[in-house]
Amino acid sequence: MGFESFDEIMDFAIDKEIEAALFYEEASKQEKQAATREVFESFAAEERKHEAMLKNFSGENVEYYKVEKIPDLKRSDYLLDLEYTPGMTYPDILRLGAKREEKAFKFYTDFSEGSEKEEHKKLFQVLAQEEAKHKLKLETMLDDYMAEMGD
Repeated sequence: MGFESFDEIMDFAIDKEIEAALFYEEASKQEKQAATREVFESFAAEERKHEAMLKNFSGENVEYYKVEKIPDLKRSDYLLDLEYTPGMTYPDILRLGAKREEKAFKFYTDFSEGSEKEEHKKLFQVLAQEEAKHKLKLETMLDDYMAEMGD
């Protein structure tokens, strides 16, 4: 997917953050367990923050973020792409979410590495880190669930 300008990248990223927030909002509505529902709701809120960060971007609003390496369990590397359908099972929602976060992480990492301006590089590093945190949480939740099921 080629982009002609930084603005096109930003527009695409904003659309993806909106899509992610809607996914987590929908997943939270169908989740029966309160703790899991709260996780999905918090992810939706974080994706909305990412959307706002992109919409209100200036070099100053990422200056104070600290970029850290987030562990990668690599579970989603071995998952097939899934499409969301209402009524999906809990483990499938976790798989789908982890795969989506993996793709978002790669998107932001690629643009960070290809950015010439430091403030653009930092913005994409911060967003990649946030997506990596979500991916780690979802993969951990999936591991915990699978362990409970005896797998």
